[in-house]
Amino acid sequence: MKESGKLPQITFTFWVMKICATTLGETAGDLLSMTLNAGYALSSIILLSFFFATLIIQLWSKKFHPVIYWAVILATSTAGTTLSDFMDRTLGLGYLGGSLILISILVLTLIVWKATENSLSVTNIKSLRAELFYWAAILFSNTLGTALGDFLADDSGLGFSGGAILIGSLLLIIVLAHYFTEISSVFLFWLAFVLTRPFGATFGDLLTKTRDKGGLNFGTKGSSLFLFAVLAILVYFSTSSGKKLSEAGKEKQ
Repeated sequence: MKESGKLPQITFTFWVMKICATTLGETAGDLLSMTLNAGYALSSIILLSFFFATLIIQLWSKKFHPVIYWAVILATSTAGTTLSDFMDRTLGLGYLGGSLILISILVLTLIVWKATENSLSVTNIKSLRAELFYWAAILFSNTLGTALGDFLADDSGLGFSGGAILIGSLLLIIVLAHYFTEISSVFLFWLAFVLTRPFGATFGDLLTKTRDKGGLNFGTKGSSLFLFAVLAILVYFSTSSGKKLSEAGKEKQ
């Protein structure tokens, strides 16, 4: 999949950055809602405000900007973390109940998007409406990922490491399907996009939770700072490589 307009290339680096951003979203969301005691409701309001602010900048942009794009991805991930926790814990829906509701919302979003735009392309979005569907699907998928990750880690009995191993195995199957089958690349993209969120959620819990709960006890602050640094470095190199390719293209002209 090539870069088109305001969207990045779907490469191995993209998925590394996606997992890093979603893991950071888990640790940063927990840092605000639990470590800093802001609570799920207030944290969701704060982080949704950040999401809408970054989304407006993204929609206003005329071309792909790595910093802006990944800021919106990070915003959907952090907001998705606290939104999911608010649904599952504060509203008492539970991890399974929250996951089922969010799966239904995500599927409905994709169905309406397909019916309206006649496409679910993630490389050739030409209209504002299609871009809004794109970001809505990303927000819902990242929110779903938190609920699904918590369900696998807590209610399924797999634990944090077991949940991460299961989802990692499923992601490997998707990669193999991409290279060795005729399954739609768009379908595989959305399947992988959904699964990388619970992978990040379980990996984030593995980093932050105490050892008696099956985690590595790095804490939300330390884990968030480390993951932010890694993501910032990747975004920097992504921006630098994009500028070099653009300059090379101009020289050829």
